[in-house]
Amino acid sequence: ERPQFCQSVAGFCHPVIMKHNNEVPHQHFHKDWQRYVKTWFNQPAKKVARRAHRLAKAKAIAPRPLNALRPIVRGQTIKYNSKVRAGRGFTLAELRAAKINPKEARGIGIAVDHRRKNRSEEGFQVNVDRLKTYRSKLVLFPRNATSKRVKKGDATKEERKSVSQVTGKHVLPIAIKQQKTKARKITKEEREATVTAVLRKALTDGKLWGKREKRAKDKAEAAAGKKAKSADEDMGAE
Repeated sequence: ERPQFCQSVAGFCHPVIMKHNNEVPHQHFHKDWQRYVKTWFNQPAKKVARRAHRLAKAKAIAPRPLNALRPIVRGQTIKYNSKVRAGRGFTLAELRAAKINPKEARGIGIAVDHRRKNRSEEGFQVNVDRLKTYRSKLVLFPRNATSKRVKKGDATKEERKSVSQVTGKHVLPIAIKQQKTKARKITKEEREATVTAVLRKALTDGKLWGKREKRAKDKAEAAAGKKAKSADEDMGAE
C-alpha cells in the first residue's frame, strides 16, 4: 500500500495520495508575510486633515463655491446605466447651447470636458438646463473690488452682500426626477402577445434591415430597367 502524506490547509489535515515517482511537495510556511501587510492606522488623522484642507480652501477662495459645477451623466454598461452621477465636465456643445463661451466657463466655476460626447438628446437637454439654472443663480464679483468701473454682467453691491458660499460637494444637486407609472389592468392584446417573438422579430429586423433595403433597391432598379427596355422595343416596332 502506498504511503499517505498529510497536507495542512487552513488548520485542516487531509491525506494526499501521491501518483507516480514524484517528489513530496514542500510546505512553504516561512515567507516574510509581515512585509506585505499594509496598515491604515492614520485613517482618523487623514479624515481630520481632509476636513481642515477643505475649510482652508473654502476660506481662501471665498465667496466662490468650493467645487466646480459638473454635469449629470450615467454610468457605463447595462448594470450601472440606470444610475446618475457627476461627470468630469460639460461638453462644448452643451456650453454653446446654453450660450456660454467655453473659454470663459472655467473662470465662472464650470468644469469643461472637450472629450466627452453627447449620446442622447435627453441627457444633452438635462445638462443644458443645468447650465441655464446655474447661470441664472450666478453672482459675478468684479475682478478688482476697489474699481469704480462696472463691467457687463458684474453684480451690484446689494447682490454681493446677500451671497452665501456653497461649500457642499455639488453646487447643484445631482438628481433626476423619476417618472412614475400608474398601475393599470393588462389588456387582452398584451396578455395574448408573445413577448419573445416580438423581441426576436425586432432583433432580426435590426440585423437584416441593410440586406432587405439593398434587395428592394436592386429589385426596383431591375424593374425600372425592364420597363425602359420594353418601351424601347415598342418604339422600334413602330
